[in-house]
Amino acid sequence: MVALVVTMGTLFGWALVAGRLARWSITAPVAMTAAGVLLSVGSPPVVTINLTTSDAEHAVEVILAVLLFTDATHVPEGVVHGQRHLLTRLLLIALPLTFAAGVLTGGLLFPSGGWWLAALFAAITVPVDLAPAAELIRDVRLPSWLRGVLTVESGLNDGLIAPVFLLCLAGTEAHGGDPGPVSEALLDALSALFWAVLAGAVVGKPGGWLLRRAWQAGWTKPGAVRLGTVALPLLSYGLAIVLDGNGFVAAFVAGLCFTPDSRALPPKALHLVEDVGTLLSLALWFVFGKVVTQAFTGEFDGRVVAYAALSLTVVRVAPVLISLAGSGLDRADRMLLAWLGPRGLASIVFGLLAFISLAPDDGHAADLVGQVMTMTVLMSLVLHGLTYGPLAARYARARERAAAARG
Repeated sequence: MVALVVTMGTLFGWALVAGRLARWSITAPVAMTAAGVLLSVGSPPVVTINLTTSDAEHAVEVILAVLLFTDATHVPEGVVHGQRHLLTRLLLIALPLTFAAGVLTGGLLFPSGGWWLAALFAAITVPVDLAPAAELIRDVRLPSWLRGVLTVESGLNDGLIAPVFLLCLAGTEAHGGDPGPVSEALLDALSALFWAVLAGAVVGKPGGWLLRRAWQAGWTKPGAVRLGTVALPLLSYGLAIVLDGNGFVAAFVAGLCFTPDSRALPPKALHLVEDVGTLLSLALWFVFGKVVTQAFTGEFDGRVVAYAALSLTVVRVAPVLISLAGSGLDRADRMLLAWLGPRGLASIVFGLLAFISLAPDDGHAADLVGQVMTMTVLMSLVLHGLTYGPLAARYARARERAAAARG
């Protein structure tokens, strides 16, 4: 209960001075992370959070389920249609290349961990999340099409990488034994994915259709529609768990299936589920502050810094530039899209789930996972949170010079 009081008190305090803090790029995630760090150090700490329990695992999964559902519904139809070729390059070419580069980097830096652990590192650190540079989406110095592309990419790539994360986690947990246990773990993960897709489709498509028909027939009210929308990610998560599937993958599939019908619902139908997702995500950033203190209190592997730095630069930039070759974009657009790949909530959630799963059997691997995730997100908060403003200004000046030259 102390954790709840402190978390909500910190959030309220940030809400009072958010405008002033924004001048120094201190966003809500940064403020909540700093609060989590400050209040979880010392002996005894003000707030104690146990991250290794099954209750903590389910809580993290539910938060991810709501966030993935919201991400899936945030895909702007006009952007997808107008920029489908560019999005295809980013999601179907750059994303697999980024994952492969992450696996190679992890395998070279941590050879004793094996390729499964390297693949798990990549699955945790590949997803893009705009939270560390949230003001970017509202920065009018960048063209609307570019901001829309970044929004769609960040909204879909974490859902696309989620099944890969599950397979990598299953392989890492079974690594070191006979081939049989590894094969069995992978089969179990594939079975969980099948039931997750089924549960998500069964909930998302009929749920969206029923809400749309009820609204069009005048049987319901806007407030009830908002509550019904909030119920869908939780319903898909619960159904997947009952079927021995993966809950957060089911929520993402439900969001994708729900989205077409959601466009016929009242304008504010998604506001409640978005607000719930935002509140849960900020609580998770506070927990991340606790993870930061835990990651750096024990023995720290210096190779983690190199991996995080490479993951945020070469591993992201090179595949995106390769995928955009021949796209018709000029150099400024390509470089900006390649650089703007901040890491945030998806990496935190995947890292926490991997840490919770690995801790009982392989403490060293769990610690490495926690350190890799923590360092990558922290460096992203600094690199992307502090550089997007100067980059946007430089980009705007380059556009003005190009327009003047054409004139």
